[in-house]
Formats: sequence, C-alpha cells, structure tokens
Amino acid sequence: MPKETLPEEFYRLMEDLQTIDFVLVELTLYLDTHPEDLEALKQFNTFSRRSRDLRQTIEARYGPLLQFGHSYSEYPWAWADPPWPWQM
Repeated sequence: MPKETLPEEFYRLMEDLQTIDFVLVELTLYLDTHPEDLEALKQFNTFSRRSRDLRQTIEARYGPLLQFGHSYSEYPWAWADPPWPWQM
C-alpha cells in the first residue's frame, strides 16, 4: 500500500497530543508520590481535558485513535482507513 500523504495539520495535532499526553504521564508519576499537591492535581485535570478534547478533534477529522471501544467508529467501520496513529 502506498504511503498516503497526510495534511500538515494532522502531524501538528498529533504532536500536540503527544506533548499533552507526555505531561500527563509525568504528572501521574509525580502525583503518585505527592497525592496532596492540589496545584499538580489541577494541572493534571486541565491537561486531561485538553487531551480528551484534542483527541476528539483528531478523531472527528481523521478517524479513530483508540481501539477496544475507546473510540467511536463511523459507518462503515473506520479502522481499515488510514491514517493510522503509527504512520506518523
């Protein structure tokens, strides 16, 4: 299958999502050892909302990102259509 050309916006949005999700991993590790840090918890919740909203934007424009019922699929079944998250 030839590699499909994807719009620059797709790559920008995916890079933004990866950055936000990296912050969430770091905040999770921090909060595991500092569960009483209210400011860190507020940051975690803010970035969680950003991740969710950005993921919804990407999926609406380019198709599902998560499997096992975590991403809704339009009709017809959209998992066979590129771009796939690992094609970045």
